Amino acid sequence: MDSNNSSLLLSSSSVLLHHQKHQLDSSFWEKQIKVPKQFIWPKGDLVEVQEELNEPLVDLEGFFKGDEMGTQQAARRIREACLKHGFFQVINHGVDSRVLSAAYDQTAKFFKLPPTLKSRVKKIPEATSGYASSHTDRFSSKLPWKETLSIDFHENSQEPVVVNYFKSHLGEDFEQTGLIFQKYSEAMKCLSLGIMELLAISLGVDRFFYRNFFEDCCALVRCNFYPVCKETGLTLGTGPHRDPTSLTILYQDEVGGLDVFTNNKWMSVRPRPGALVINIGETFTALSNGIYKSCLHRAVVNTDKERISLAFFVNPRDDKVVIPPSDLLGNQGTRMYPDFTWSDLLRFTQFHYRADSDSLKNFTKWFLSSKSLNP
Repeated sequence: MDSNNSSLLLSSSSVLLHHQKHQLDSSFWEKQIKVPKQFIWPKGDLVEVQEELNEPLVDLEGFFKGDEMGTQQAARRIREACLKHGFFQVINHGVDSRVLSAAYDQTAKFFKLPPTLKSRVKKIPEATSGYASSHTDRFSSKLPWKETLSIDFHENSQEPVVVNYFKSHLGEDFEQTGLIFQKYSEAMKCLSLGIMELLAISLGVDRFFYRNFFEDCCALVRCNFYPVCKETGLTLGTGPHRDPTSLTILYQDEVGGLDVFTNNKWMSVRPRPGALVINIGETFTALSNGIYKSCLHRAVVNTDKERISLAFFVNPRDDKVVIPPSDLLGNQGTRMYPDFTWSDLLRFTQFHYRADSDSLKNFTKWFLSSKSLNP
């Protein structure tokens, strides 16, 4: 990293400080002695964790150095995880710790801004980017105990899209914030392409099939803020769901709160210093012809500490057709899912269906039905 980038990242802590003096005396969350009715979840979704998930810890150092033995070992561990539950953690992933900490700092500062400033980037219907508080714009019950900031990312040789987003919505004072998230997005995309290559190796197909497919990917950075909650047994930070996306790279703080449902029970994912959590999404399930499963997961809240996480969701370009490599179709050439595009699945989860444990199955039914009605 050059000196200019280093100074940019290391000075990130001062970017939003001058706005914090306008912070309100108390937030919505701090006023809640009791969990409001619309935030209460069914008891079936609130079953407590029984044990910790023993997900593989994958060392990527050998892969990035071009060491074949290290690459094969990483691919084997990824295959082990993806055949069971689709979750693993990676170390020596190549993402500069300063990039991670700077993005984390900016996330924390954004959510401390007064509502008047956050509302400048309020998420509007049909948009994927923007600020949302508990998704009250979409749902009226089972609301998540959180706030989010979502930022669209795709590489544009003409202009930095993330920087422009912050400047155009929040003003020139937020240019540096945009630059930090731009760097974060670029680093995560680079990592995601490496993981796509390892996924191909683990499936025994052309090692560059998925890397090439996602080279011009669309992505979304979602910054999550989970406030303290005194009645954690009644609500959730994020309800049980499978990611409809292709791949998720999660940077979480030390508070913890990510749970995975596997072997018929909820299990916690322990934060590991320097590691990033990776999980398979529904679109990649289709791209692997059902061999690799996305897994039900959720986020719980904490009675004493706020929690912050940053999720990087990787998706194909909107108009690309999701078709698995022919090597995975077997002798019969059987397809588990129909041809569809990411925009088809996104439209379904945004306007027709709330993501849950059966999103891909219900999307397939809906999509085939809509095609028969509109041939």
